[in-house]
Amino acid sequence: MSTKQMFDIAGKIALVTGGGAGIGNEIVRAYLKKGVKVALLDRLDTIADVAKKLSSENAIGIQVDVTNKKQVDQAVKKVVDHFGRIDIAVNCAGVALLDAAEMLSEEMWITTLNVNLTGTYWIAQAAGNVMLKQKSGTIINMASQAGIIALQKHAAYCASKAGVIGLTHVLALEWGPHGINVNAISPTVVLTELGKKAWAGKIGEEMKAQIPMRRFAEPEQIAAAAVYLASSEASIMNGANLVIDGGFTVQ
Repeated sequence: MSTKQMFDIAGKIALVTGGGAGIGNEIVRAYLKKGVKVALLDRLDTIADVAKKLSSENAIGIQVDVTNKKQVDQAVKKVVDHFGRIDIAVNCAGVALLDAAEMLSEEMWITTLNVNLTGTYWIAQAAGNVMLKQKSGTIINMASQAGIIALQKHAAYCASKAGVIGLTHVLALEWGPHGINVNAISPTVVLTELGKKAWAGKIGEEMKAQIPMRRFAEPEQIAAAAVYLASSEASIMNGANLVIDGGFTVQ
């Protein structure tokens, strides 16, 4: 197989949560460039317009709160009604509410776990049921380096992302025999607009100094991993956690 033919995902149908901005939006753009039709799921009340601007023919936007199972089930049904199937489901919706462990509020803990972990599960479950009927599909869960190592003031975030990795393993085990591969991506700090603001100045320089590559990840590098995991070349990948962290977690 020539290089030009590799990672061909044209014609597939994808849904991407958190598709309105950040890593999710970068994955949406990468998929559209590869000929994938994409449903953007996001809490933004303008998500339909965001999708239309990206592609009036190959993208739709659906407003949904991933922590609400009823809304999730309805949103996934809309995707199937519109496109006919779901080949790829990418869980990017997430929050990062940080504080010292002894100070972390009940609201911050609950919100972080609900969005990052429970929301990932509701989407995976709803999309997984579609894929089980199809006997094929790919689920990609956005975890984090924080899911495998400890970070200061990240008690809720680390717990939620460790949960995403554990959930990925279980779904891969249960659904692999049915033609569905489930994998996770664990980035370091990613230079989205939000990432640039959060890690500007001294705090960013101190963090980069701890990364062997001495730099953060670019959004398109994470999107490239999502393209790979959705391709036939990655069809043997199941239950993997693809760490994209410049070597931070090998120390």
